[in-house]
Amino acid sequence: MTSLAPYACHPDASRGRLHPETGGEARGPRDIFQRDRDRIIHSIAFRRLRHKTQVFVSPDGDHFRVRLTHSLEVAQIGRTTARTLGLNEDLTEALCLAHDIGHPPFGHAGEDALEVALEAHGGFDHNAHTLRTLMLLESPYPLFRGLNLSWEMLEGLAKHNGPVTRPGWAMREIDALYPLDLASHASLEAQLAAISDDIAYDNHDIDDGLRAGLLALEQLLEVPLVRSCWDRVRARYPDVPQDRLLRELVREQIGVMANDLIATTRRAIAESRIETVEDVRALGRTLVGFSPELAEQERVLKRFMYATLYHHPEQLAAADRARIIVSDLFRAYQADPALMPPEWRDDCALEEPSRSRHIADFIAGMTDRYAEKRHAEIYGLPVLAD
Repeated sequence: MTSLAPYACHPDASRGRLHPETGGEARGPRDIFQRDRDRIIHSIAFRRLRHKTQVFVSPDGDHFRVRLTHSLEVAQIGRTTARTLGLNEDLTEALCLAHDIGHPPFGHAGEDALEVALEAHGGFDHNAHTLRTLMLLESPYPLFRGLNLSWEMLEGLAKHNGPVTRPGWAMREIDALYPLDLASHASLEAQLAAISDDIAYDNHDIDDGLRAGLLALEQLLEVPLVRSCWDRVRARYPDVPQDRLLRELVREQIGVMANDLIATTRRAIAESRIETVEDVRALGRTLVGFSPELAEQERVLKRFMYATLYHHPEQLAAADRARIIVSDLFRAYQADPALMPPEWRDDCALEEPSRSRHIADFIAGMTDRYAEKRHAEIYGLPVLAD
């Protein structure tokens, strides 16, 4: 790792873990953030991401992205830019790898269904559920619940999109267990993880949309950012067939966004005169981001992607089917908890809201294919969306 800037998160200055670890748990020459990253990689929750929706619900092709491959791509972008900015690469990578762990099956469609199912019991939020999973639900260690991640890791997951001014029940529960200063801004590493997520899905969703035939290059070229990048690519490779250049277009756009992010963030850091990570948290605004010009171009791209890909009729039909599956499962388990596996059934409370939240925990951990399998076992019929 390159030398860290003074305003980066330094492992030796970490606020530590909720549960002190002083025995043989320290295996190998790793600092606290490196161990956080490794705990994420070795977790069951991380492995389940390989069968959770990114854009396409239960994609038929092997070449489409899922939550796992998306998280790896976010981590690649985050780690590279962290190194360039003098930030902690390991903490940035760990945050990028873990940021989607709380997503239920079927992506945002599954989250919408759980939000409705828990409406009377506090609702559902995938970001809070990430912390709930890592602090309470996955417990591979003998002496404490959860993965016992560092304070900086948990803070970054809670606040990577900014201060949490109105935490829901799940976030309040986590904050009461280990206060995360929710009203302040997060570290630069967490801010970088958030925008690395944007860069990854802005561009890789284009790649998947083109591959699936739901996007056409002619449509994309109506977006100014895409057009400017495509013109540069065609100028560099005038004799290469168009279909050979589509992935080069994606790489070009990632490079444009990353370079703008680095230059803009460097200026913002210099102008803010921050000296420590505590200065970052107390500043009252985000420092990591795009220039105003690129930020507007990125918003135009996002609007295009929602209109043409995320809200494509095929995508909407798949989302409707996904919502039915999740809603049906919740209703079945609420009526008869014995339908859940023994380790979940035995811990299911009788009183609310604990009962419904426990059922939601079980469903949120499912992969797409497991949810479909359990639905077929219970209901026996394929789901047909309206």
